[in-house]
Amino acid sequence: MSTLSIEADEYAAATTSAGWVDRSERGKLALTGADAKEFLQGQVSNDVVALTPGSGCYAALLTPKGKMLGDLRILDTGEELLLDTERVALQELFNTIRRFSLGYDVQLHKRTVERGLVSLLGPDSDRIAAVAALPAAEYAHVAATLDGVQLRAVRTDAGIDLICASDQTAQLTRALGGRGAEPISDATAECIRIERGRPRYGIDLDDSVIPQEAGLNARAVSFQKGCYVGQETVARLFYRGKPNRQLRGLQLGGPAPVGSEVVSAERVVGRLSSVAASPRFGELGLALVRREAPPGSDVLVGDERVPAIVTELPFG
Repeated sequence: MSTLSIEADEYAAATTSAGWVDRSERGKLALTGADAKEFLQGQVSNDVVALTPGSGCYAALLTPKGKMLGDLRILDTGEELLLDTERVALQELFNTIRRFSLGYDVQLHKRTVERGLVSLLGPDSDRIAAVAALPAAEYAHVAATLDGVQLRAVRTDAGIDLICASDQTAQLTRALGGRGAEPISDATAECIRIERGRPRYGIDLDDSVIPQEAGLNARAVSFQKGCYVGQETVARLFYRGKPNRQLRGLQLGGPAPVGSEVVSAERVVGRLSSVAASPRFGELGLALVRREAPPGSDVLVGDERVPAIVTELPFG
């Protein structure tokens, strides 16, 4: 994959007003039943039992050794736990629930095809969505109606996600356009994600990564809850050790393709996982970088030996 091509007008819409992108392909499941929270509490890294209707959290699904099998957003609607995840991680999440929910009062429902998901990005997202009751905290959500479309509005780090019946997705995007939101490409949305330093499962994260390496402890891990799969490794690394690598930003001196090696003092210390040509920050990349190259280090990237500087995240 080469550097993402960004249209200036789309980027301006998503960073100074509002842009929308259809993300309905994300995997979606729901859990109902009296034991839904108790069951999920033992399977993921964050505190599901603490959720109340209208709240949500981000969590990781881990192997017994603490490696990530996927990540997911969990929303307590009061009637169900609504889960959404990267499509690449959906089957693993589905299999885990089916395999380990035996003996619990838990019902699993498929929602991927039945629900559309449109992301609003930009500072005008609240005005466009017109959901006055939506709290500012990330993962907060409320039921709402937008120009006749019934939906659930979910606060994100960059705007608002709108979840509706899949057959109303086109009507929803027309309504957003009528209110002034501009359609944006996946490339533009990815650029904004990279600028904000948010890793994506299947791109920056895989089953070799422990949450702390990706800087996810604050968002995805509860150290107060009870036992869950992978807890021992995650807790031991947090309390007693330091990861050998960390998710870092790379301020690149020129374009470099995904997969390029990151080299410091003639040693490979990482590999580019995401790249974008940001209209604001220039050529950017994300990589899990070994601690021998801390923020501020000068490194070389790829066969062309593109100069780069290792940075903290988010950019800017």
